[in-house]
Amino acid sequence: MSKFVYTSAMVGAVLLLLSPLTTLATTELQWFGQSAFKITTPGGKVILIDPFITRNPKTPESLKDLNKLGKIDLILVTHGHGDHIGDTAQIAKMTQARVALNADLGHTFALLGWVPYQQLIRFNKGGPIQPLGPGITITMVHAEHSSEVVYTDPATKKRTIYPGGEPAGYIIKLENGFTIYHAGDTDVFADMKFIADYYKPDVALLPIGGHFTMDPAHAAYAVRNLLQTRTVIPMHYGTFGLLKGTPEALIKALGDFPTRVIVLQPGGIQRFE
Repeated sequence: MSKFVYTSAMVGAVLLLLSPLTTLATTELQWFGQSAFKITTPGGKVILIDPFITRNPKTPESLKDLNKLGKIDLILVTHGHGDHIGDTAQIAKMTQARVALNADLGHTFALLGWVPYQQLIRFNKGGPIQPLGPGITITMVHAEHSSEVVYTDPATKKRTIYPGGEPAGYIIKLENGFTIYHAGDTDVFADMKFIADYYKPDVALLPIGGHFTMDPAHAAYAVRNLLQTRTVIPMHYGTFGLLKGTPEALIKALGDFPTRVIVLQPGGIQRFE
């Protein structure tokens, strides 16, 4: 599970290979491909975001056994598309983890029988929640995208569209103050500047694939002019044919802007002190 760390200011895209034997640090992020991340917090809480795993063509086969996820305390879903809902229902049933998502999408989850109301945390933008105790604060923020749930009846194979509410990103502030911005699926939007000023994220998880989200050029603009985050981990690229953006293109678009771009391989882990 080794990974490459790119720095945008490096001439010629010099790569620094990090050892997979790095000592466990205070915060751990594991990427499964697309927008699926597992966060292990300094206090040992485990948060899954958009757990598209078993049907994700980029997730290593060795990680598609959901039993290997271990303890899960909370699942965050950014919006209603299938590559973000993913395995939420099965994981929630297996682990009894609470599922936090926009209030309208929560109704759809419950009415389809995926997750019961008592296991859902239905909330919306602007009101921070602390479902794991006072040490961890999660805030839903804007994302510039769409959201709907396409449900296929297992018996008739008929497809039906259900409400997905509004798409979102999440600000996750951990026990030690370390703050993660998972942007969900989004284009650039001006209030990314507000996210930078108000929440001051230490790392931004940004889509770069293009077509449905920001491409590398748009993501680089967001970093340079709005977020100015010290560290970026690109996501939502290369999973399907239309998602053509690459980390190399992001680094080139950033030019000499002093942001560290950490490029994980699917299954890869990044630890932060």
